[in-house]
This record gives sequence, C-alpha cells and structure tokens, in this order.
Amino acid sequence: MTEHGLELVTRDHKQTDTVIAVSPSVAIGNRDVCIIAGPCAVESESQIVELAHVLRAAGATILRGGAFKPRTSPYTFPGLGTKGLTSLRRAGDETGLPVVTEVMDVGSVEEVEEHADILQIGSRNMQNYPLLRRVGQCVKPVLLKRGIAATLWEWLSSAEYIANGGNLEIILCERGIRGFDPATRNLFDVTAVPAVKRLTHLPVIADPSHGTGDRTLVPPMALAAVAAGADAVMVEVHTHPDNALSDGPQSIEPAVFEELVKRLRLVASAVGRSVLQATKPVHSP
Repeated sequence: MTEHGLELVTRDHKQTDTVIAVSPSVAIGNRDVCIIAGPCAVESESQIVELAHVLRAAGATILRGGAFKPRTSPYTFPGLGTKGLTSLRRAGDETGLPVVTEVMDVGSVEEVEEHADILQIGSRNMQNYPLLRRVGQCVKPVLLKRGIAATLWEWLSSAEYIANGGNLEIILCERGIRGFDPATRNLFDVTAVPAVKRLTHLPVIADPSHGTGDRTLVPPMALAAVAAGADAVMVEVHTHPDNALSDGPQSIEPAVFEELVKRLRLVASAVGRSVLQATKPVHSP
C-alpha cells in the first residue's frame, strides 16, 4: 500500500499505462488521442442526431451529451432524463460513435449503463462514495471528473473507490478547479495532466470547456492539454451556442470544432502521437 493508502490506481500497483477499450475501434490511453465532443445537454432527438453526424464528419470519435444535468440553480434546464438517454443512444448508433453521459445517483446507474458506453461521474459527485462504489460494480468504463477543489491525491482516492469495487476501467478527467479570479469559470490546471499521469497508470483526459467557461479559450486550452500529454480532450459543441439550454458560453460552434481538430492533429504529431479517426461506417440519418 502506498503512503496515501491507494493500492490499485497508482504506478506502485501497475507501471504500464492502462488502455481503456471503449469500443472495438476506439480506445483511450494509447498513442492515439481521442476527441470527445457534443452538446452540454441533449435538447431534442433531432438536435443530438444531426449534431452527431456533423461532429463525426469533423473528427470526433466519442459523442458526449447530458441527459441528467446537475445544475446549480433548481430553475435551470435539468436535462431530458430517459428521453435524452434514448436520443443519445440513437445518435451514437447512427454514427458509430460510442457515447458518454453523466450518471448522478445510485438509482439511475442501471439505466445509464444500458444506454451509454462510458459512465461519467461529474465534478460535484467526485466524492459521492455510494455512487463511486456502485459504478465500481459496472462492467463499462467510468469517466471520473476532478472535483472543483480536489487535490490530485483526493481525485485518485475517488478512483480507488471505483477500482476497489472491481472496475479498473477508469478514465480521469481534468476539468478545472475553483480559483479566485472571476475572469474564467474555473482555473484549467494543465499541470495536472502530466502530474497525475506520473502518479497513475490510468488514462488522463482534459475538458477545457468546463475548465475555462469561455468558448474563445477552449481551442487554445485543448491544444495545450494534448501538448501536455492528455489522452483525449472533451469539448462542448452546439450549433447555436447563444441559444443553448445549458452552458452556451463555453460551447464552440461546429466550424470552430472542425478547425480545432485540424490543429489538434498538428500538435499531436509534434509530440509523437496521432489523433484517432472514426472508422466504423456511418448509417444514413
């Protein structure tokens, strides 16, 4: 056991990097950098299906979208729930993209696991230990976001709860921590990417959308994350960000996303990696 009491998620347990097979054609943690993209929230079936086709064509390899949304205010859009899950699944099936979506409580784990390829634990739930133990019993990968005030060891300790339950398919996501400067929504900790990769064998990805809260800052921080060693970047994309029902200010438009993917390929190549491309045939929408 390490000095922090972690037995499974550190490099003391396993020196080689863990690679998470999300689907037969998509893996996170190897030489290929994955690009996860989609709206903060699924707003309708037509919205997520149409956007999924656009994102796949532009270079996305995993589709994200929220069906259940933990919101600071009880009066803001909480997501479509089950309808959002089924719409997200349809979008994934039509495009061949694996899907990731957030699970908020123990009672909804089974339903989310039925529809998603990756279960996301959001920042607010990073230390929701009953939920961590429950997803530790799942057979699908878990994407664990760093809490807004969590140290790296606290983050890894939460991952240990999942691993202790038997699920070692864990993806760590740096999504920014709370700072004192209101100029950005959060302080996007690029340093955390190489720092935590030094401590753990688990793949580490980055979410510059939540990390900055400002769509103009998302592309440069995504590029910085890949340069720092992130195994994937997760960005929020919306066709009309100013009209989005959730997190519009940090969502980029499809044209910006397409250009970002091109630049990510250049950065990945510069650091001896490549960006994964979707290979599964697409069904007609």
